[in-house]
Amino acid sequence: MLKSLWIKFFFLLIAVSVIALSATFLLRELMVKDFREYLEGEMEDRVYWVTASLESTYEKYAGWERERITEDAIWALTLGFDMRLYDAGGTLIMDTQSAIDTLSPLVRKRIMAILELRSAEGSSTFLPYALFLGGKEIGRLDVRFLRPKKGAVFIRRSNKLLLFSLFGLGGVAVLLSIVFSRRLTNPIKGLTGAVMAVGEGDLKRRVVLSGRDEISRLSDAFNRMAQALEIQESLRKKMTSNIAHELRTPISAVRGELEGMMDGLIPLDKEHLQSLYSEIGRLSVILEGIEELSQAEASGLTLRKQYFELRPFLLNIVERFSKVFQDKGVALELRCEGGDSINADPDRLSQIIINLLSNALKAESKGGNVWIKAEKKETEMVIEVVDDGCGIRKEDLPFIFERFYRAHEGEGGLGLGLTIVRELVEAHSGRIAARSDYGKGSVFTVSLPL
Repeated sequence: MLKSLWIKFFFLLIAVSVIALSATFLLRELMVKDFREYLEGEMEDRVYWVTASLESTYEKYAGWERERITEDAIWALTLGFDMRLYDAGGTLIMDTQSAIDTLSPLVRKRIMAILELRSAEGSSTFLPYALFLGGKEIGRLDVRFLRPKKGAVFIRRSNKLLLFSLFGLGGVAVLLSIVFSRRLTNPIKGLTGAVMAVGEGDLKRRVVLSGRDEISRLSDAFNRMAQALEIQESLRKKMTSNIAHELRTPISAVRGELEGMMDGLIPLDKEHLQSLYSEIGRLSVILEGIEELSQAEASGLTLRKQYFELRPFLLNIVERFSKVFQDKGVALELRCEGGDSINADPDRLSQIIINLLSNALKAESKGGNVWIKAEKKETEMVIEVVDDGCGIRKEDLPFIFERFYRAHEGEGGLGLGLTIVRELVEAHSGRIAARSDYGKGSVFTVSLPL
């Protein structure tokens, strides 16, 4: 169970949530600490205000004036602390309670109302502050801080908020962890099931795409792979049928003639032996086609590259095939500037051009035109074989380089020519592409690195 991917995602998200909540605890402690330090700093400043006022009063009246000291004591209470004032000899001169007792009932009521907003919980002891005038100690001020109840309210609310975060947001985090872990892993489960189905032979299985994330792109790549496998499987079945058909005809003919000869119905003469020889030649062509594909697939290991000038090479091919094209009434033209060289295997490149010319000739009728164009573009040599023949249907164009694929069921051969061309081009680290306007012609473009 713990090996399940969604469980791992779930625990990962839970761990992230726990870390986030732990950070909340830490943040709360830091905030409360800073808040208390801020309040203590504020109270220290207020004490210095009162000590400065008391020292000023002592200087002004050349001693401790009780009435003025009473005002300072009441002021200190409103600032948030109790006070006790002692003279230089340690005698108590004034404290907060004595100052309150001197007030009128109305003022005392108001002062007590202010006092109710504060609590003495924060400090149970008095802190001494010496009073000086002209470098001479004139007395001592003892103070006890009264913590504002608003501060306690702030801390209580922060504690409640923390508990809410712990239980409320923690619960939401657990729920979201379950939801998102399943949402993350469900596409992977679907992809896994599809892979297993394809592995068991169900090539029609596809994955439903959702979103544009990495898993969706992986699922799309899988779907394209499964489609390619389905096409290859279909072509393999068609190939089996084509090979059986191509082999059956000459074998049946050879067998029929041999049986006739054995029964004495067909004379054993040169003419009938020539017929048998022709049928065996058809068998050889079929086997040579399959062998040629195997050699093309392995050509990357057997290429014999060399530098040679391209125009004389192509001109030689054009001259060799011009008679075949003339017999069908098709014009063959070469367009290539002189001086351009290429690094390739001459035999394999010749095989590529000849295959493309053969296909172009099949697509042409009398009066047609075929061109071989070659041009250097940056780091590539681009060779094009162009015809204005029947063209290729749009639905057939993506599959013309697949093994045993024939765009027209009536055409001969096993459908290996363009597959061999592609293998040879890729063996040269090049690429081949085709474009066509059905009924108007086709262009095959071979790009080879210089």
